[in-house]
Amino acid sequence: MSIVTRFAPSPTGYIHIGNVRSAIYPYLIARQKNGKFILRIEDTDRARYVDGATELIEDTLKWLGLEWDEGPIVGGPNAPYFQSERKEIYLEWAKKLIDSGRAYADPTPPETIEAYRNECTKNKTPFLYRNFRPENPPKWELGMPLRFKADPKDYKWHDEVMGDMHAGPEVQDDIILIKKDGYPTYNFAHIVDDAEMGVTHVMRGVEYLSSTPNYLALYDALNLPWPKFVSLPHILAPQGNKKLGKRDGAKSVTEYRDDGILPEAMLNYLACLGWNDGTEQEIYTKDELIDSFSLDRIQTSGARYDEVKLLWMNGQWLRRIFDEQGVGALYDRTRDFWPEVAANFDEDYKKKVLSIIYDRLKTFSDLRSMTDYFFKEPEIDLDLLTKNKFVKKLSEAEIESLLKESIAALSSLSEWDADHLQSVLNDLLEKTGKKPAELFSLIRIAISFAPFSPALNLTMEVLGRDKTLSRLNAVARAI
Repeated sequence: MSIVTRFAPSPTGYIHIGNVRSAIYPYLIARQKNGKFILRIEDTDRARYVDGATELIEDTLKWLGLEWDEGPIVGGPNAPYFQSERKEIYLEWAKKLIDSGRAYADPTPPETIEAYRNECTKNKTPFLYRNFRPENPPKWELGMPLRFKADPKDYKWHDEVMGDMHAGPEVQDDIILIKKDGYPTYNFAHIVDDAEMGVTHVMRGVEYLSSTPNYLALYDALNLPWPKFVSLPHILAPQGNKKLGKRDGAKSVTEYRDDGILPEAMLNYLACLGWNDGTEQEIYTKDELIDSFSLDRIQTSGARYDEVKLLWMNGQWLRRIFDEQGVGALYDRTRDFWPEVAANFDEDYKKKVLSIIYDRLKTFSDLRSMTDYFFKEPEIDLDLLTKNKFVKKLSEAEIESLLKESIAALSSLSEWDADHLQSVLNDLLEKTGKKPAELFSLIRIAISFAPFSPALNLTMEVLGRDKTLSRLNAVARAI
């Protein structure tokens, strides 16, 4: 069987973590089986439609490297790929149901439906619209809701994640197919679209599991074969007590990108959020995910969202890119993340800074706070000396003496590189009798006034002789 999967988001706002994972899994299985991955935009809920949301969806998929074989921009044999442009197709399929007696016009006013619902609530019985179905509905025409005429029965089906499932007739109802505004409901449109586009695997959130019996009834009424169903468990809030939402601190994928998260890390993290291949491996390239992915390894329970893990994984990818592709490849991705003042410095200097700071970055946005002192003179703050747990053990006289000795030793250095600088620092330790944490912390703070910095010899090498000595002298005078 040729595999066809799809990602069918609604353009109703920002694209969040759960949306993206619902794109990753169908993409991976389609690529693994040399199948087809379709992007379809489900934009029939016009009240919630947001301008620009479709472009945001497309941009996010491109950023993650999830290229689609059919859909907006690329086209394909099943165009159009916007549901709002497929209204005539839905009307043709709706006519089949009307002609077979499986759909009917519903003229019932909303207030009457609400009264039925209240009656059921009062009687403590489930509300099923089929129990209030109009006896002699008029001929259906646009502007009037069209409902499916259910024929409730037992259904059994297999979900590729959840296993064998069963539901009785009590959960099946006369669902709306075409709304009053002429647009189809999700319940109807996605079945028509999946059939027309040849989708073999329907992968979506587990929240749709309860609606599956109604979908199966529609497949049968339309004489359509059932696809394979793949229910994806929820991504949970960090506390694990509910589905992840924006209130739980999860940002949109765009926000993570703007904060300096790498697409490789985001793809890697989300693919492994609720799936593993049974090994201890945690870092995967896209190709490795394609090779390793399998539906039977998707877990049945929800997976907790852990931003700390995402940041750790991003750091791993930063180091991997540097180690495998070099500083130039990593630098090309940092252009929007340097401190504003860095614009006055050339690329070679910034690459030197990046080469000694990259292994401390969690995201590229850390560059703004971690590298400021490489580009402008830090403000002298002697309180930082007294707050440092190592330097505060030294008296003011000792600090002044150590700074002068350090300045003298460094001034005499003929070759200003990391190896020679480290040799001088080691000699200073022996000469002064101080511990590395005491002497090196003092020098580090004096030249950066930052909470932390890369290895001291590397920092001084990049800053250069003149800047390093100038800063040490300025602090010595301020003591």
